[in-house]
Amino acid sequence: MLFACLMIAAVTDVNAQQFKVITSVESIVPSGLGRSRIISATEDRDHKEFTSEQTDEDNSRNKSKRGDIRVKNFEETKLLNFYNIGGIRFQNIAANDALISSKINDMVADGWELAFVTSAVESDSGKDDGQGIFITRYIFKK
Repeated sequence: MLFACLMIAAVTDVNAQQFKVITSVESIVPSGLGRSRIISATEDRDHKEFTSEQTDEDNSRNKSKRGDIRVKNFEETKLLNFYNIGGIRFQNIAANDALISSKINDMVADGWELAFVTSAVESDSGKDDGQGIFITRYIFKK
């Protein structure tokens, strides 16, 4: 009987898991001209509403509207850019680390567990580019 109760509790716990994604975007645009932020959606979207299945019999396009996907309610925490006019600014990186740590600590205090972290970069590709971001996604579970 105890084993059955433990199995039911384990299955219930797995089914009740939630995930939340927090994204940091840090500008690596020269001269500090970019924008850097931590972004956290405060409203949900159901991916099924915006998903279509392509088959041999039906390969019609997905007709969902982009405006319906857009989230208007989100938290935006300002971060500092990696560069200023003088070049890379290590104090800005340290400040961003402090803010990101604060966000992670708040999420953990609210019962979330940091499950995965993934990052990518689109860097400045030369003299005429002037673009670049460093993006990190923090995936939490509860």
